[in-house]
Amino acid sequence: MSSTVAIALGANLGDRSYTLRRAIHELRTIVHIVRVSTFVETEPVDAPSGSPRFLNAVVLGYTSLSPRELLGAMQLIESKLGRRRTRVRNAPRAIDLDLIFHSANRARTRELTLPHPRYREREFVMGPLREVYRVATPPPSSTCGCACATVTAWVRRG
Repeated sequence: MSSTVAIALGANLGDRSYTLRRAIHELRTIVHIVRVSTFVETEPVDAPSGSPRFLNAVVLGYTSLSPRELLGAMQLIESKLGRRRTRVRNAPRAIDLDLIFHSANRARTRELTLPHPRYREREFVMGPLREVYRVATPPPSSTCGCACATVTAWVRRG
């Protein structure tokens, strides 16, 4: 069974646009992507002083992977594209992939919280989310109709 997913992408090191395009290409191997937001340049949020500006986007799609499987695959993509995790919170990075929604699934573990705990506070996520949901909400007869309706309600409330 497929689940509707929304994934936020961000990059603030190197060729940001190229990295986001590569990340989307890699995500297509694990997610059937149906919509990609426009890329938006934003100031870093809660980042170390002097951090470069981000380029952000959101993709919307479907996957048969569980939330944990998808998270693991996304972390492999981040590593492949040059992400190096540091102890500094929100440090500059080549790529950041965040799982925002996985259908109507909810989770709260050390590794994963669904929906993403801070997505409503981040306009660099909410703006692109509103954009992709405005044009990609499937009809009620869709196999993911219920989950999409739930996620759409979360986005509109944001």
